[in-house]
Amino acid sequence: MNSLLTFPLGGVHPPEAKGQTAGLVIERMPVPDELEIILGQHIGAPCTPTVKKRDVVGEGAMIGEVQKGLGVPLHSPVAGTIKDFGMSAHPMRVTSPSITIAVDHDAIPVTYPRNDWSGLTAAELLGRVHDAGIIGIGGAGFPTHVKLKPPPDAKIDKLLLNGAECEPYITADHRQMLELAADIIEGARIIAKILGIGECIIGIEENKPDAIQVMAEAARAASSAECTIRVQALRVKYPQGSEKQLIQALTGRKVPSMALPSTVGVVVHNVSTARAICDAVVSGKPLYEKVMTISGGGITRPANLLVKVGTRASDIVAYLGGVKPELAKVIMGGPMMGFAVSNLDVPVTKTTSSILFLTEKEIDTRPHSQCIRCGWCLAACPMGLEPKEIGVFVEANRAEDTAQFGVFDCFECGSCAFICPAKRPLVQFIRLAKMKARR
Repeated sequence: MNSLLTFPLGGVHPPEAKGQTAGLVIERMPVPDELEIILGQHIGAPCTPTVKKRDVVGEGAMIGEVQKGLGVPLHSPVAGTIKDFGMSAHPMRVTSPSITIAVDHDAIPVTYPRNDWSGLTAAELLGRVHDAGIIGIGGAGFPTHVKLKPPPDAKIDKLLLNGAECEPYITADHRQMLELAADIIEGARIIAKILGIGECIIGIEENKPDAIQVMAEAARAASSAECTIRVQALRVKYPQGSEKQLIQALTGRKVPSMALPSTVGVVVHNVSTARAICDAVVSGKPLYEKVMTISGGGITRPANLLVKVGTRASDIVAYLGGVKPELAKVIMGGPMMGFAVSNLDVPVTKTTSSILFLTEKEIDTRPHSQCIRCGWCLAACPMGLEPKEIGVFVEANRAEDTAQFGVFDCFECGSCAFICPAKRPLVQFIRLAKMKARR
């Protein structure tokens, strides 16, 4: 490994708050009596159910597919009976169509034997990734098979795996790198074969020295003349794990405005997605369970849990001993980019990285004030945008005029809101600006 790398522009240093769970091994949560499977878990068209009420389904059976447009199939995480079709609570869309499955606790769990994949073609590997319903686990849920098929004119020469996990509190990727390093590395080799390239770099922030060591050893053991895999330590700075910032840190290449990483010859995947690809290709296992962090001062027992997709937050709380009286806010995702939820009926999706139970001491409840023109948000923005101007224009009912300040280049990392001394809700202003500008 070389000296520490990072992206050059902006960034902030929020309290890491990872100590509660960084040392906790991944534990499998017992399956609750019911699961609520949201039909739109990926970017693109939501799934159409392929089952009917009272149908009996097996673990791993397909229960939804995308018939037109961008998307991936959906699988049952358990053996059980289709109980109902309805609407489930959703952290971003308020409600979303879903399938409720009554779990058959007496069913024998499915086992997935490992198979040799070396003789498969790139097209066959890509087919397995699609059929397993894999999406970007660490981000917005973009269908992975589409990302692995870049435009024909794109000259891809590097695969980057994101192990930065720069969001405070979250340690799910950290634990997977420690406990499942070989699977992540095998997933990287599969991705490299699909793309037809021979180099993979895994970026991990320096605050995870144990993960850096374990992953580096696994990478050395798996590297070959056809594909070299190496680990690069990164400086601790948020949002180090953002796609464009990671690319610039690891390769020095800058992705142009509104362009994809493939335009600079790079494909980026999260380490968790690489592990899911390994499961799909090596074992034929669909993506229907996920490792997530449950943390914060408001939960009785913090944990890194392997849970079935569709598990309600309320069931997780019950398993971990309930919440504490001082609980003030519940966030699905990280404190920088996650969404606050008003009840615990929200089910886990493929992209849920964590649920945080935060106390008054862990959040800032002071009311926001007018912009004081200090310029701190400009210095913090990793995209070099003008968050303060976007906020001022939104408050003046001129949201549609914010494109000039780069509103569509913003990926809502929250650095501006974190650093703002006036505590202005800049990310919310930006989301509103995007919505109105699109209209």
